[in-house]
Amino acid sequence: MGLKGYLLLCCSFLLVACGGKTYAPVSDRSVPVSAQPQPNQYQVRKGDTLYSIAFRYGMDYRELAKRNGISSNYNIYPGQKLSLKPVPKSTVSESIVRDASIVAPKPTIVSSRQETTNKPQSTAPKVAAEPVTKPIATAKAEPQKVVVKPASKAKTKPPKVVVGPIKWGWPASGKIVSTFKTKGTVNKGINIASAYGAKVTAAAKGRVVYAGSGLLGYGNLVIVDHNQQFLSAYAHNSRVLVKENDMVEKGQKIAEMGNSGTDRVMLHFEIRRDGKPVNPLRYLPKQ
Repeated sequence: MGLKGYLLLCCSFLLVACGGKTYAPVSDRSVPVSAQPQPNQYQVRKGDTLYSIAFRYGMDYRELAKRNGISSNYNIYPGQKLSLKPVPKSTVSESIVRDASIVAPKPTIVSSRQETTNKPQSTAPKVAAEPVTKPIATAKAEPQKVVVKPASKAKTKPPKVVVGPIKWGWPASGKIVSTFKTKGTVNKGINIASAYGAKVTAAAKGRVVYAGSGLLGYGNLVIVDHNQQFLSAYAHNSRVLVKENDMVEKGQKIAEMGNSGTDRVMLHFEIRRDGKPVNPLRYLPKQ
């Protein structure tokens, strides 16, 4: 082999070595848009809340609760299977009518009436006065059963968070590096860049309904429920300073800015109305 052939062989070897590892283009990981279609069912994992599941799939948490017969305390448990399939209006109305017809005749009331009708028949031949006293005793016991059950249901209702219009404020200081987009490279909120550890504050008064890192692409995430119609979300935090069910005021520090779940230090901020992302710049005061 001549010198020329040897040099050509070395060059080809170097080209193969350099091209052996390729890198896919880096996408904007601050925008967790799933390419897969929404599943019909979701199995609850540890750390999930009804709010975070609804947030993941762009749903209203109240509608998700209604679809799965979850009471107004919105409690779920690991391993529970939730239906994400939309329910036709006709089916929903039918199910409400059926539920009402089942609840109306309480089983405890029916069974107690059966007991009172059987006892007078067995005691009537012995003493005529006995059937009069026994129904009175059972009649006193009946209202106790009926009164106790509604009282326990009333305790499960969650407290109302905010009444009246929401007064929004900016969640962080910094430069807006990405705005709300519904086409092309979709962004469900705005991205505000600043220094690592910069203050992240609640954009409005509300209740923390999720604080964790279980949603892919959001890093350390905080979700605040403001008036059961509007939610706000704060993603990519380095530290989260609140926990679920905490009440927060507008301007209260809830986290510190970071780069969890993304490739730069920033806050990804979203506002959702009835579960759907809306442009935060339409609600935040002009700077």
